[in-house]
Amino acid sequence: MKRKPEVQLDPFLPYHFLHEQEPDQQGMIREVNTIFLTSKTCVFSCIFCDLWKNTLPQAPPRGAFLKQIHYTLEQLPHASVVKLYNNGNFFDPKCLSPDDYPDICNCLNSYERVVVENHPLLCGPLCANFQQQLSGQLEIAMGLETIHPQVLPRLKKQLTRDDFCRAADFLLRQHIDIRVFLMLSPPFLTDREESIHWTLESIHFAFAHGASCCSVIPTRATTAVMQQLQQQGNYRAPTLDMLEEVMEKALQRGYRRVFADTWDIAFMSACPHCFEARKQRLERMNLTQQLQPPVYCAYCQNNS
Repeated sequence: MKRKPEVQLDPFLPYHFLHEQEPDQQGMIREVNTIFLTSKTCVFSCIFCDLWKNTLPQAPPRGAFLKQIHYTLEQLPHASVVKLYNNGNFFDPKCLSPDDYPDICNCLNSYERVVVENHPLLCGPLCANFQQQLSGQLEIAMGLETIHPQVLPRLKKQLTRDDFCRAADFLLRQHIDIRVFLMLSPPFLTDREESIHWTLESIHFAFAHGASCCSVIPTRATTAVMQQLQQQGNYRAPTLDMLEEVMEKALQRGYRRVFADTWDIAFMSACPHCFEARKQRLERMNLTQQLQPPVYCAYCQNNS
C-alpha cells in the first residue's frame, strides 16, 4: 500500500523540535535537543507506523537537512546531546546524500552525542563514515519492536531477530552506541500478561545484544490498518498500568536506561483524576531510573 503524506511541509524547516532531559550511562542528567526533521517517506511500510504522515513524497534538496538543523539549534538552549529523528532512516542515501555528512557533522561539533534513527537493514558503511566525521559519539536508534517469534514477522518491518543481531554487532565493532525502540501491546498480541511478558523479554534481548538504552513505546491505533486490526480483535490498546508494570519490573530486574515513552499517553488512562500524577511518576522513573512511590487515587482506587 502506497502511503501519501497527510500534511504539506517545508523541506527547509523541521516539522517539530523540543528540549528534554535524559540520564546518561553514568546516571548524570543530560540536556537534549530533539529535532524532528522533515524528510522523505520511509521505504519500509510497518503496519503500526504513522510517522509517514509527517513526511515528504520525495527526498528534500541537498543541504535541506543542514538548514533545518541550523534553524532549530538557533531556537533551542544549550545541550550536550542532539537527536535527529527523520521519521525513517538517516542512512538511506536516497533520503540524505553522504555528500551532506561533512557539513552536518561540522554543524554538530559542539555536541558530545548525536542520536539518529535507522532501520537495522540499513546499518552499514555509511554509519561508520558518519561516525568518523563526528567530533562526538554517534548513537543509532533501531526499532526492534518485539522478539515475539510470531508477531515480529507480521509487522511487515522486513526484520528478523538475526537481522537485528547482525546490525548490532556491526555497530558495536564500529564503536557506535545502540538505542532500541520496543512496542508495548503490538498488534497480534492482545493478552495483557503476554504483552507485558514479551516487552520485558524484548528488553532483555536488546540489552544482551549491546543496547545502551531501551525506549518502550505504547502502540496506538492511529492508522486505518491499525484501526481495522482493532475492529478484528487483533489489536488491543495498552493501558497505563501495563506501562507502569513494565517500568517497575524492568527496574526491579536491574536494567538501567529503560525509558517509558510518555508522549500523548492520555489514551491509556481510564481515570482523569490520577492520570497526570501517574504520568509524572513515570517521567521521574525515566530520569532517576529508580522506583518511585505509587500513586493512590481515591476515585478509581488505583494504587499504581
